[in-house]
Amino acid sequence: PLASEQENDDDNPEALDERHEGTQHMTNKPTSSDDAPRVTKSDEEWRKTLTPIQYKVTRQKGTERAFTGEYWDNKADGIYHCVCCGEPLFDSTTKYESGTGWPSFYQPYAEENVKTEEDNGWFSTRTEVLCRNCDAHLGHVFPDGPQPTGLRYCMNSASLKFSERDETDKPAKTEKK
Repeated sequence: PLASEQENDDDNPEALDERHEGTQHMTNKPTSSDDAPRVTKSDEEWRKTLTPIQYKVTRQKGTERAFTGEYWDNKADGIYHCVCCGEPLFDSTTKYESGTGWPSFYQPYAEENVKTEEDNGWFSTRTEVLCRNCDAHLGHVFPDGPQPTGLRYCMNSASLKFSERDETDKPAKTEKK
């Protein structure tokens, strides 16, 4: 099981910084995949910058066990970025409880930040979701989500890195008269 392979270095800021050395700084500001440089690394480089579970999920198209990932029940306000390159992928305002045990969203942060491909594994045809900037496997999208899109982007926590929204990212409050 992949979840048992997960190293818990996320509580150690030094290990986290070392693991993500050379990746883009994660910001909550929108970016466009067309403007960002495409991230390409060798297999050896990916292994050095990712934990074993992150590598298995993002580079080998693995899946973490349900209800074991770091973000399946995260309720904090912020942005979910690609763990490999820092691209903003999902906003917490589009996250919902799907009952599946994986973080689920009804739309990506920006359509241009993700791409989809047909996945014919596991004896069925599904739609795989990848980071457009670095080709990291994120999860799958299904047509059984809530409105307004009717989609369920079912993502692996191991493919994501969450950053809380700071004051500059929050909408301006208007005073009541």
